[in-house]
Amino acid sequence: MYSPPKLNFPKINLRAKSDGHRTLVFDSVRRTYVVLTPEEWVRRHLVEYLVGHCAATLQSIVEEYPVEINDMAQRADVVVLDANAQPLLLAECKAPEIALDNPAIAQEVFLQATRYNAIVKARYIIITNGLRHFCFEQTESEYVAQSSFPHLG
Repeated sequence: MYSPPKLNFPKINLRAKSDGHRTLVFDSVRRTYVVLTPEEWVRRHLVEYLVGHCAATLQSIVEEYPVEINDMAQRADVVVLDANAQPLLLAECKAPEIALDNPAIAQEVFLQATRYNAIVKARYIIITNGLRHFCFEQTESEYVAQSSFPHLG
């Protein structure tokens, strides 16, 4: 059974239950119980933060957003849609043990997010392992690092 670490997000309350040897947590976006994995632990915190601190609504959030790259089905972890149902923010969640403080690993995750975003075309991308967070805004020619998450409401 997964024993989740404390993350660099405000504490959240999760509905959880056991399914044999697994812990399931309630996903308020998909409205179902999902297996608690390290990445899911980060995603649950990120979604709660986007709703509670960035003014996103649960209805504007899509998890496992389909992205097709070179005829291969991929999925962005979290996409927040704007009022016109167009992608505004794309987030890539990694397990806490994925060392985003290592520049080579952070670059690899950033490149994954930007590959997805070449299709999705969101204004912002976030990469996080729950301990370190990086937010970027896409301009005409580059991604510019932001000092905080954007207001999405």
